Order: sequence, then C-alpha cells, then structure tokens
Amino acid sequence: MIDPFQIINALGGKQSNARKDVALQSGYFENGKFKNPVPTNITTPGSLWKTVSLQFFGKEKRVPDQPIPTVAVRRKDFEKLDPNRVSAVWIGHSTVLIELDGYRILSDPIWSERAAPSQLFGPKRFFAPPMSIDNLPDLDAVVISHDHYDHLDMNTILALSKRNTKFIVPLGAGAHLEAWKVPKQKIIELNWDETFRFRDLAIRATPARHYSGRYLLDGDRTLWSSFVIIGPRHRVFYSGDSGYFDGFKRIGQKYGPFDLTLIKIGAYGPTWPDIQMTPEEAVQTHQDVKGNLFLPVHWGTFNLAFHDWKEPAIRFMKAARLARVRFTIPKPGEIANLEGPDYVDDWWR
Repeated sequence: MIDPFQIINALGGKQSNARKDVALQSGYFENGKFKNPVPTNITTPGSLWKTVSLQFFGKEKRVPDQPIPTVAVRRKDFEKLDPNRVSAVWIGHSTVLIELDGYRILSDPIWSERAAPSQLFGPKRFFAPPMSIDNLPDLDAVVISHDHYDHLDMNTILALSKRNTKFIVPLGAGAHLEAWKVPKQKIIELNWDETFRFRDLAIRATPARHYSGRYLLDGDRTLWSSFVIIGPRHRVFYSGDSGYFDGFKRIGQKYGPFDLTLIKIGAYGPTWPDIQMTPEEAVQTHQDVKGNLFLPVHWGTFNLAFHDWKEPAIRFMKAARLARVRFTIPKPGEIANLEGPDYVDDWWR
C-alpha cells in the first residue's frame, strides 16, 4: 500500500524567508530560481516526442540480465587503510566513501531500494549496497550535490542523522534536512566558492551545470554543486550531477591538481545534453580539473536514462584509453586507492 505521508515527507521542506534572502544575495538567484553559470537548457526542442519514442520503442537493455558482482565491505576493512593516503569505495550510483588523509567523507548517499519518494515505485537498484548503512565507519562529513531523489534520499539521511557528522549541502537544500528533523547544527549550506573547514580538512562547493527540484512546482529553488575536498596532503574532486562546461577548467586552474576525481559518466541522452555529461565529456572534465586517478560514478545502479545500463562504462573506458587517462572501475564495495591496481576486468560485460 502506498503511504501518502511518506511521499509527502520525502518531498522535503519549503524555503523559509531567511533562506530566500540568502539566495537573493548569492549572485546566482534570479526571478525566484537559481541559475547555471552559463546559459543552459534543461531539455531540447522536441524532447517530449523523443522521450516518448525512446521510452516505448527503444531497444536498449537498461537493466542487467544477471546479478552484478559486489564485494562485501566491513567496518574493520577501513581500519587497515593508511590514513595518509586516498582510498575510495563505490557503494553505487554517486555514493562513494572517501578516505582522505585520515578523514572520511561520504558523497550523495542513497541506501534505499528505489530513487523515488516512495519505495513502491520508481527506479529500482540493480544491486544491494555492498555494506549496510549501520556498518559504515565514523564519518567526518556527508556531501550532497543537489536535491534530486537519486542524490538526496530521505531514508538514508534519517539513518545518518543519528551520527555525529556534518551534512554539507548547497544553498537551500538544508530545508529538506530540517524538515526531516536533522539538527540544524549538523547542516552546513554553501554557496559556490564557499568553504566548510574541519580541522585541516576543507570542503569547497564549486559550480556545476544542472538543476534541482523534488516535485513539479519547486524547480531550481535550491542550488546544485560540485565539490573540491582538500586534505593536508591530498585532493579529491567530485563533479556532482552536471553537464559539461568551461567552469571545470577554472576549477582545475584554481584548485588542481587532484589525486582522485569522482565524475559522472551515466544517465545522459539526446533530450538533455546541457545538464548531463557524456562519458567522453567526463574524460575531458577529468583533464580540465587536472586529475590523476579517475573513478567514474552515476552509472550502473539505477535505470535513469535511455541507454544500455553498461554503455557508459564501455564508452568511458574507450575514451579514457584514447586520452591516456588513468582510471579505475571497481566493483561495488571494492576498495580503490592511488597506489593499488586499477580494476578494469570488465566485470560489467
């Protein structure tokens, strides 16, 4: 049975007058909505017809026809990691547990079975998370790039809110967390080019080219963001959800080079080229920000676009090799690090 109260709660919170005032002063808010750093179209002309055609007549294999291999990861596995190095575990989609110079940061966490306001309908996971949310090690920060359901999941936030960690979110997105009773002192809202500092760790919100909203009438009321994560010895760049734009070059010039990049490669299509990167554009982004090791995200977990579920990995691997970019495509749960082997065993084929 559909629980209407859960759906209503999952929609999140409304923007208070105080948040609206902050938005007006941000430099990126116009006519009641946040705007992208460059002119951007959410969809292309004729996109409705294209969407209908792809949805009902497309022949893509959008869901795996066999189980995806995962590696069970436990809390004690993190105790063995060198705190002076960079390690990362891809939990699925854009959820990555990052170990950086002794700090632990979790990106866009979603443990729910579906990326939707209800667990009875909507895009369903291809595989279960390789570790339970209760088994996560202690976290120093959770970064959330924007408020779409595949990046901001109410059930996961409710579970994580019991921990002693900070939630780093773009402007306005804190309203959702407050509506879910996350203590205000745990919520840090950042404008682009603002920084949260925790001891000698810095997390900086940087521009992205996307949009936001959890229902039809709240589009672009909250900001979206990429993130620069700077430890005392290493740096990580996370693209969030974004189309390609020249702002990535400026990020690379100002904050690069990066030891590790987490950049989206999936959920692209002909109807929204400005707000979603192709795998080839993702490789260019990695080069723009001056990345070393590339770990692709935002693919292989949910059916969100009109392409084969494994096409992003195939196109990405080809583009990365042509560009001579160092990359790793670990199985869910597999620990990747700068010094270890690059996991490219074509496990998705």
